[in-house]
Amino acid sequence: MSIEIRLGVADGVACIAKSRIPIWLLESFYLQGANDVDLLNAYPSLRAEDLANARAYARAHMDEITRLIAENEA
Repeated sequence: MSIEIRLGVADGVACIAKSRIPIWLLESFYLQGANDVDLLNAYPSLRAEDLANARAYARAHMDEITRLIAENEA
């Protein structure tokens, strides 16, 4: 899986590996109506596999992702 959590990076939240792109941010974009093409265009360093892994992580950790989205929208 291309997801990692590193203390001291992106506040220690789950991100796409070797990046600072948090999973909660990608999921937030999906909830606002973005699709994979939109995100791949916005983040050219991402691959379709990264987005699939991010979605899987978000589904498996929905409480965490929901909390982080709410905290960052406040």
